[in-house]
Amino acid sequence: MNRGVSWRHFDFWLLGAIVLAIAFGVAMIRSAIAGNEEIATTVTRQTQFAVVGLIVIIIVAGIDYRYWTALYIPMYIVMMILLIMIYISAQPQFGAARWFQVAGLFIQPTELAKVVEVLMLARYFELTKDRPRDLKWILGSLAWVWGLAIWILLQPNLSNVIVMMVIWAAMIWINGLQYKHVLVGGLIGIIVVLLAFFFVMEQYQRDRILTFLFPDPNATYGATYNVQQALIAIGSGGLLGQGYGHGTQVQLRFLKVRHTDFIFSAISEEFGMIGSGLVIVILLIVVWRCLRTSFLAKDITGAMIGYGIAVLIFFQGAVNISVNMNIIPVSGLPLPFISYGGSGLVSLMLGIGLVESVVLRHRQMEF
Repeated sequence: MNRGVSWRHFDFWLLGAIVLAIAFGVAMIRSAIAGNEEIATTVTRQTQFAVVGLIVIIIVAGIDYRYWTALYIPMYIVMMILLIMIYISAQPQFGAARWFQVAGLFIQPTELAKVVEVLMLARYFELTKDRPRDLKWILGSLAWVWGLAIWILLQPNLSNVIVMMVIWAAMIWINGLQYKHVLVGGLIGIIVVLLAFFFVMEQYQRDRILTFLFPDPNATYGATYNVQQALIAIGSGGLLGQGYGHGTQVQLRFLKVRHTDFIFSAISEEFGMIGSGLVIVILLIVVWRCLRTSFLAKDITGAMIGYGIAVLIFFQGAVNISVNMNIIPVSGLPLPFISYGGSGLVSLMLGIGLVESVVLRHRQMEF
């Protein structure tokens, strides 16, 4: 612990927003169980993970974030080993090998990899702050990211690879990426996406995209069915919702994976547009406080930690809500701090602990 730290700078607004989001999520998970014994333990587990996450926030905040970034190489190596192990030996779930099962708990290293990416890139941009913004600088940062992302892509887990690439793109942009490189990168990106669709993606991944573009209104299962039920749930909620525990799509179990991927639809049905809007506001407050920390940071490392975690939470939340509203294809990304998922929750709270560590040691400014 750093004895020189003044805990009066601790961002209690950020912590409060996190606690409120988690509490609301636990309540919705409890409603989403809807008598299903197979997921009856999710409320207890999510609560336990939340308590662990709060402890993680306090411990990580108390340690200078520069100590964490100084260990970026050991963390990077350990993360790569875990991802390789999960690729080789993990149990397949939903078409991909993404989880280790330990003592009855599913542990997903991919969630932690996104936080490690933020730390690693924060260190990289600190070390290269005086280097020219040329192709070598760009490829250097990209090589670090793909050292982890390639093993996630092989699971296959395309959605989280996209999240990692968005984090990288956002962080390299804010560090001075030139417009000519943006144009070239955009053209290369289009070519890569087309090649990936035809030669890299698994069939179920292509089916998700094709189902989104050409939906079957008569489907009684699969992605089309889930999205249809989600839209019905959102629409039936109206302005004020049907009431907690009284959503028909939720309680009659028409809405599938309602405690994870489609929990936003469950919230909309039971609490209406006002309730779902409140959830969005809470998440935006979290993003704002992370960006505020980035502004207050006294070095590039701290600024990039706050900025990177903000991008992670914003993008993942935006994708989840967009899937629920049938704006983009089904991705499988959870709603931050709301959806059930122990590894994802603790990893995000680790990220918040790093943000708090930065704000505890920020330059003396007010914002």
